Parts: sequence; C-alpha cells; structure tokens
Amino acid sequence: MRRWAVVLSAVSISLGAATTVAGTANAGNDNDPYTLSGGNAQAGPMGGVVPAKGARPGGPKQSPNLTWHGQRVQTSTSSVQPIFWGGSWTSGSEVVQGLYGFYDHVGGSPYMGTNSEYTTDGTTTGAHVSTGVTRIKRDVIDTSAAPSRAPSTTTVLNEVVKTIGADNLLGGAYYPVYIDQPRGHAGYCAWHSYGTVATTTGSVQIQFGFFFNLNNDPGCDVDVLYGHSVNLAALGNVSGHELSEMATDPTLGAWLDSQGAENADKCAWTFSGQPVLLGSESWQIQGNWSNATYNNHKSGYANGGCIDGN
Repeated sequence: MRRWAVVLSAVSISLGAATTVAGTANAGNDNDPYTLSGGNAQAGPMGGVVPAKGARPGGPKQSPNLTWHGQRVQTSTSSVQPIFWGGSWTSGSEVVQGLYGFYDHVGGSPYMGTNSEYTTDGTTTGAHVSTGVTRIKRDVIDTSAAPSRAPSTTTVLNEVVKTIGADNLLGGAYYPVYIDQPRGHAGYCAWHSYGTVATTTGSVQIQFGFFFNLNNDPGCDVDVLYGHSVNLAALGNVSGHELSEMATDPTLGAWLDSQGAENADKCAWTFSGQPVLLGSESWQIQGNWSNATYNNHKSGYANGGCIDGN
C-alpha cells in the first residue's frame, strides 16, 4: 500500500459541550468540491475498506496470518470523537445516541480484546494493542450538506479539521465521520485512514474513519438487529470493523497479511452466531482475525481464525 502524510493549514474552532456546524461545505479545488477553502491537504489512502456484500469475498486470504510491517499500533487508550455530517442528523436521534453507546461500552470489552495479541514490535514481549476506548463526550454535528458521492480521504480529513479545529485535535485520537447520505453505487460501506495536521504550535497525527448511511442497504446490513434500527445495527458492525483496524493498523503499515488485509478485513461478513455484548446491549459484529487462534485451531468460525470475544 502507498502511504502519505497530510499537512493542513491550521483552523481553530472553539468547542463547548455541544458543537453544531451549519452552512454548506466550503469549495476547494475543482477536483474535490468538499475541501476547505484554501486547504492544501493530502490524506493517507483508504484502509480496512468494508466491501459491500458480493463486491468481493470476505474471509481469510491465501496466506492466513498477519505479520508486523514496522509501524505502530495503539498501545494506549484510544480517544474517539464521532462526527455526524449532514442535515438529517440530530443529537437525540437513535443512530447518534446508539453509536455513542457503542463507543461508550466497547472499551475494555472482550470484543476489543480480540485485537490485544498484536504488539508494537511484532514480538510477544512488545507493548500490546490496548483494549481501552474513551469517547470524547461532545456532540459534533455538522448540518452542512454531506457528499452525495463517495468522498476522498482528503475530503473526510478536512471535515474533521473543519468541525473540531486543528488546535483542538488530540494526537493519536480517532475521528469516525458518519454521513447521512447512502452509498449509491460505491462498492463499500466504510473505511479508515490517518493524517498529520498542521497546528499553530506544530503538527498532530490522527486517525479517522468514514461511514455511509446504511439504512435499508442490503449490501451493508446485518441479519440480527437486537432491538436496533436497520441503520444502527449495520453501522455498529462496520464501526467495530474499522475500530479494530484503527487499533491494530492505525497508519496502514503495522499488522497485515501477505496480501495487505488487516485483521477485520479477513473476517468481513463472517459472524459466530452469538451476540457481542457491549454494556447491556447486544450487537451483531463480525469477528477479527487472530493468529494465535488460527495456530491453535480454537476458532468457532468456519474459517478457523476469526474471534469476536465470545
């Protein structure tokens, strides 16, 4: 995979307990109408793309186990700030509140424990991926028009900077961006990436993700809702996918198999049949690949290397 760094002009936005950004997206260049005005950014590539069902097969690749490719993993608690982009989102909506609950309870869960065998140096004695997740408890809802087509990673990174402000970004934090637009003809449901953002005092490196509105999307939905709406249930599944890959491969060069697949890629659309419990709520979330489980032949999944914490 090719990898880039991102440098943005500093943009400061003071955030209180709740932030709502209104208006239309600022025009940038002719190729990307959703970039910030005057922005000059180049983001990392898409990683951990969740394919729509049937777009390409999920499951393990020809060479099953992951190996370390030299880059870092998340060895400390991940700070997460969801961002909702589009005029349809409100802070009290079921999807917004449901995703807050997802991130509030996924930290320290057995599900996050599926990522913890991976280390920062490729050995069993190195610092392991942390199971900790802390949501930054602030509403960030941008009511400007979200992209009606599949956006670039630059577009999504610029949205993070616009809504949070460069000087308010936390180094190493994860900013998943949820738009209110359907995926249309895009062949995927979600992805994650990274970038380095210029601030008034230097620069900061962050991770970010992108998610379409998956309401009534048969290519990205799940079979069991556990009391959630179709959209929330589908977003919970792909949010788990991208969060796991953000932790084990934040800059797209840490834990990958021989074909470049990350731990959640290898288990896309494979489920154990058991609910994943986060707090008091059940979710249908795919498994993540475990080298140790595959090597010990202990997985309850048909492909032998996927686990979900059950």
